[in-house]
Amino acid sequence: MKQPENTPETISGSLLLAAPSLRDPNFFHTVLLLAAHNSEDGAFGYILNRPLDKQVSDLLEDRDLGPLADVPVFLGGPVGTNKLSFAALDWNNKKRALQMQTHLSTEQAIKELKKGRIVRGFVGYSGWSEGQLENELEQHSWIACKPDKSVLTLPEPGELWTTILADLGPYYNLLARMPADPSLN
Repeated sequence: MKQPENTPETISGSLLLAAPSLRDPNFFHTVLLLAAHNSEDGAFGYILNRPLDKQVSDLLEDRDLGPLADVPVFLGGPVGTNKLSFAALDWNNKKRALQMQTHLSTEQAIKELKKGRIVRGFVGYSGWSEGQLENELEQHSWIACKPDKSVLTLPEPGELWTTILADLGPYYNLLARMPADPSLN
């Protein structure tokens, strides 16, 4: 499927929902927040619905972390899984948009928490080289959509994929309710 001519050259800030047909175990039923994207440089983002059942204090035991100690850590993707990074998320009511700051230092993450922002730790990230994401979108591997506030407020991250997909309309609601392996149905 070709992108419509009025599609922007960047979909930074969008959510990417793994299509039900995407069977790569790194991305099966994932919701990614696309932090950066352009057709020349590629794209990167973080998986929002793969909590690691760890907090920052579990990974940075020897530091005084203050409020950052209790921040949950997620698997951000299969690239760079030897690094912990921080992102601050905030909902802008005026623009009705999710705002994101990435690559935060420990000190910056603590400051963002004190400002009332939601901070998450990510081990690894998801990345695409030039043209790779566009190709995957053409192959219908991903469903791109605009995030809403539920990305920040849904209490169970594991339900994020089903909830967002179902909210996209009746067809997507049907897809969201399909068993993980339809052959077992």
